[in-house]
Amino acid sequence: MAFKYSRNLQGFKNLGGLIIITLLSLTAAAQPLHPDAEFKVFQFPANQIPRIDGDDSDWAMVPESYVVGTKDMWDDTGVHKQTDASTPDIRVKVGWVKGENRLYFLYDAADNYWDFSRPGLEADIFELVVDADRSGGPLINRFHPLKDKGVDSWEAFFSMHGVHAQNYHIFTPALEKDWAMVWGCQPWIKQLPYANAAFKFNFKPGEKGRLILEFFITPFDYAGTEPARSVPSVLKENKKIGMSWAVIDFDDVNSKEKNGFWNLSSHHTMYGQADYLRTFRLMPLEPAFTKKIEAKWSFTVVDMDRRLVAFKDESVGEIKSRYWDFGDGTVSEEQHPQHIYKEAGHYIVTLSVEGVGGKSKLTKVWDVTVR
Repeated sequence: MAFKYSRNLQGFKNLGGLIIITLLSLTAAAQPLHPDAEFKVFQFPANQIPRIDGDDSDWAMVPESYVVGTKDMWDDTGVHKQTDASTPDIRVKVGWVKGENRLYFLYDAADNYWDFSRPGLEADIFELVVDADRSGGPLINRFHPLKDKGVDSWEAFFSMHGVHAQNYHIFTPALEKDWAMVWGCQPWIKQLPYANAAFKFNFKPGEKGRLILEFFITPFDYAGTEPARSVPSVLKENKKIGMSWAVIDFDDVNSKEKNGFWNLSSHHTMYGQADYLRTFRLMPLEPAFTKKIEAKWSFTVVDMDRRLVAFKDESVGEIKSRYWDFGDGTVSEEQHPQHIYKEAGHYIVTLSVEGVGGKSKLTKVWDVTVR
């Protein structure tokens, strides 16, 4: 984080010097019971992608087993050794969609005091860190491995800060300021088409209430100072990603008793060291959203000169038989056939499958084109 009061290994200190919380009490604070346990990322069906509008009804389909809550976090400042009436009631759901390289989030939190009246970082914040390829290592300039060998801090900032893993300080809620501060050299990643966010709340600064924050981000294996220099992370089923978050419960700048840094990681410095992030798995579709049988296929033109095309059966379900129609009067019952077209043309290709779950067919019109 960029808070001066919370990034000093000797203590937490606010900008006015009013709050000092020694980190010597870290070992006394309650920590997550199972710091190595995996969390799950829910796969949304392609026809039910969440709409970023602050309405959590899109997320009703997500089972409770996917919820990451206050029970999974700990206040690593040592102020709160256990939850109490001032602790935010936090529920986070994370989702993804097969074929997209986005992570979707629903942050649902109730608190007895929301602090968001000031323009800077002195506010309630949801701090999210993502390392989608689990490359690990430091992600902020303070932890640069060559900092003691002449690497200037600004040089380190623009070359590696937030590059291989990203840190988002999300204001909860954002009032008359951008929804998040990207802590790094690539603020463009918080803008469309790479991210979007929406809030729903009905309280004023200093009041209690419930906040709904809905957003998506695009994780990057490499995020440079501009999109042209960047490589998005590829998301696929059963992939493990590194991710963690902390909730800064700021409450009142003058009251250290109601401050807290509720951390999902068992290591405080997860904010700048990707080794300390938790493991999340991108799950397949839940059974309730899968068809018993569904024909799916893809193809690759192996040799355009010979008009050789390789077909791949990607059907879902227990398949007993399959039937390919290549659109030129020839057929095959192989699972992954190769076919040579005698003439150039646009072809209508169909795969029909049959199995325990019934029958299914998929036709692609003119996708297969050879010259």
